[in-house]
Amino acid sequence: MTAASDPRPAAPEAPSSDMPAAHPPAPGRAASLDPESWDEVRALGHRMLDDMIDYVAGIRERPVWQPLPDGLRAELRAHLPDEPVGIEAAYADFRRLVEPYATGNTHPRFLGWVHGGGNPAAMLGEILAAGLNANLGGRDHAPIEVERQVVRWAASALGLPETAGGLILTGSSMANFIGVLCARRRALGADVRRLGLGEARLVAYASEGAHACLPRAMDMAGIGSDALRRVPVTADRRMDLAALGRLIEADLAAGFTPFLIAATAGTVDSGAVDDLAAVAGIAREHGLWFHVDGAFGAFVALSQRLRPLVAGISEADSVAFDFHKWGQVQYDAGCVLVRNQQHLADTFAQNVDYLQHETRGLAGNAPWPCDLGPELSRGFRALKVWMTLKTYGAEGLGRVVEACCDRARELVARVDADPRLELLAPAPLNVVCFRVRDEHDADTLNHDIVVALQESGIAAPSTTRIGGRLAIRAAFVNHRTRPEDVDILVDAVLSLAGALRGATTG
Repeated sequence: MTAASDPRPAAPEAPSSDMPAAHPPAPGRAASLDPESWDEVRALGHRMLDDMIDYVAGIRERPVWQPLPDGLRAELRAHLPDEPVGIEAAYADFRRLVEPYATGNTHPRFLGWVHGGGNPAAMLGEILAAGLNANLGGRDHAPIEVERQVVRWAASALGLPETAGGLILTGSSMANFIGVLCARRRALGADVRRLGLGEARLVAYASEGAHACLPRAMDMAGIGSDALRRVPVTADRRMDLAALGRLIEADLAAGFTPFLIAATAGTVDSGAVDDLAAVAGIAREHGLWFHVDGAFGAFVALSQRLRPLVAGISEADSVAFDFHKWGQVQYDAGCVLVRNQQHLADTFAQNVDYLQHETRGLAGNAPWPCDLGPELSRGFRALKVWMTLKTYGAEGLGRVVEACCDRARELVARVDADPRLELLAPAPLNVVCFRVRDEHDADTLNHDIVVALQESGIAAPSTTRIGGRLAIRAAFVNHRTRPEDVDILVDAVLSLAGALRGATTG
């Protein structure tokens, strides 16, 4: 790319000399971190908000991603400063060192990983939450009621009963872990919390396409990642239910204790959705905990048109999903829902003197979130979710899900119509795995295309392997993505394929 055609914006300039100076504490002054002038902070805060609104409003004109130059990276690895520089200088460094080199998931052509694009209501909600600085570990205050309301709304949207409870977490990795811990507690009883697994030989089941956080959850739970049986998938990349049944019977015959089946609603590689209703039936037949990893696919329940794809999710004992994916909430905002909140209390509640509950006063309002999960100190993540759900409503987010799946259909149509391209997997939701055909070395060619796309700033797909073949993977998660972005992606892929072949033969 030539300098003349480089679409990347210039890095923000350093602050001018007429900016207000920093105000380090004077000798003998109390060590408060509040400013001498709140008016200066107010003015800078307004400027920051204006700058961030301009950043998001103009995101389409920016490169999707650009690499951080070595010199700037070195600055970000400098030692802890001893002396203050002031908030103005710190913000100037943010504009210069950080803002131009973010991941790019706010951009409509960020397609490589399942990252949501964020939304203005949640962005402003983050400011409100930071101002309150509430700790949602426990006690009787309104922010906890906000989180409880969000949990009830989510449970209702997925068809879970009124007994359901849950928490807002960092993401589905932690939510899946909590699901495994609840299933472990139900399988082995209360003593597992004190004594561990003992001689128990627990085993669980998930498809070959399940997310890597599930074996990690088994590892962290002390069960071991090898105890997660990976069930083969069918041609449409869904869990093979006949194979699942055979694995369960073989483990029972060998003296193992099956305790959990984890189905997936939207696999990360291709967007496949296991037959949730059928898996629920198998779990009930064998008395197993039925968990659903719905990191992004759970949001299909908000679309009347697509909802049948996740039929059976309402039968789950626990569900993990992320508001920061298809829910378009700013990072981080995951959620775990458990069919009966008592399972969370059984798994996590503690009785310690310094966390005693009362019927009145600030120590009221039990059970507290710390009784239902592993964290005592918890931020007010729920507010940005609450702001999003109130601002756009379930129907609005459902339309975003539908639009993303429509973009995937459009990409599939482009691939099917062009003999230079091939589709490598079915695309039931929003993830399309395709590649450029090449008779010599298709894997290398498509890998190089993806890297070149990312470095050009035009688009940012990723790669995966389908049946051992490297695929260009486009995941449509961003509410800003339009039909023309699909065309820009395909046209760039084909153009780069030609250029890379020419460079190789030349």
